[in-house]
Amino acid sequence: MGIRGATALVLLAALAVPGPALGSQLVGRNVANPRLVVDRSGKRALVTFRERGRVRRVLVWDAVNARPPNPDVPQVKFRIDFAGGWGAYRKVIRFPNACRSYDGPKLAWLVTACKARDGSYWALQAFQPHLPHRGYPPWLDSQTVWELYVSHWSGETARLEGWTDWAFGEHFHDMFGRLTYAGMPVYGFGTSRQGAPLDTYGRSLFIDTYDSIFGEGWKRDTSIVSRKPTGVFCYAFVPQRDPSLPGYPNRVSPAGHGKRYRITVEGPGVTPLITWETPGLPDYDPNDPEHVRRELDMNALLRRIAADDPFCREHL
Repeated sequence: MGIRGATALVLLAALAVPGPALGSQLVGRNVANPRLVVDRSGKRALVTFRERGRVRRVLVWDAVNARPPNPDVPQVKFRIDFAGGWGAYRKVIRFPNACRSYDGPKLAWLVTACKARDGSYWALQAFQPHLPHRGYPPWLDSQTVWELYVSHWSGETARLEGWTDWAFGEHFHDMFGRLTYAGMPVYGFGTSRQGAPLDTYGRSLFIDTYDSIFGEGWKRDTSIVSRKPTGVFCYAFVPQRDPSLPGYPNRVSPAGHGKRYRITVEGPGVTPLITWETPGLPDYDPNDPEHVRRELDMNALLRRIAADDPFCREHL
C-alpha cells in the first residue's frame, strides 16, 4: 500500500511519547548492594539496598501474580512499607531468608531471584524506563535512572509475542505483536495525551533499536502501549516529530532502522519484567519472492490478531 503521508506520521508520534508503566513494583532508584530475603511462608519479602548513601529496608507483601483487565476491580498490587515494617507493624521486621535457589524462567534485567518454600518465585530487576526517545542523548539526570522492581509470581510469566515486516508502502521496518498473561490479553483502560497508561492495568512497551542511525549499541526508540481489548501492539520505524524531545516540532528524527530490535515491558500485576528481541530487516525488495510472501503472511496475521483495531491496520 502507498505511504499515508503526514497524517500517519503524526498519529504514530502522538502515541509514542514516554510513559513509564504505573506498576506497584518499583522499590528504589539507582540502588547499590540490593538484597532479597523471603520469609518461610513465601508471602513476605524484605528488600534491602543503599540509595543516596542510606541503607533502605523495604517490606513487601500481600500480592502475587495478576488479574485480567477489569475496570471495576483493582489490579493486584503489593502492600509496601518503605520503613521496613515500622509503618505497618510499629517495629522493624526481620526474618531469616527461607528462599531457595531460583529455577524459574529466564528473566531479563535480572538482579537476583529465588524460589520460595511455597513454590512461588520472587525477583529483583533493574531497568531504565526514562531514556529519551529516538536515541537522543540524555540531558537530565532523571532520564538515566535505573529503577529497581520487585515481583512475585507462580507459574508462567506474561508472554510477549512479536513479528516484523514492512509498512507504509513497504518503505519502513514494522513490528507488531501481543501481550498476554495466562492466555488473556494485557491492556489498560486509558492513556494520557502523551500516550502513558492512566491505570495499573496499562503497560508501556519500551522499544530499543541496535546499531541504528542513532548510534552504536542499544538506543531507546520509543514507548507505546498494548491496545484494548486485544493486547496487540504495533509500531513502524518512521521519521517522527517527537514532542518529548528538544526542538519539537521543527526537529524530525530519522527512522530508527537497526540490526536488532528489543521490547521491554513490566508484567501485569506484580509479575516480572519481560522482553522480546528479534533481528532487524533488510530493505524490502518487491522482486524477492520471500519478501513478498513474508509481507502477505504478516499482513494476514496482523489482521487476525488485531481484529477491528483501526490503528494497527493502518500499518499494513
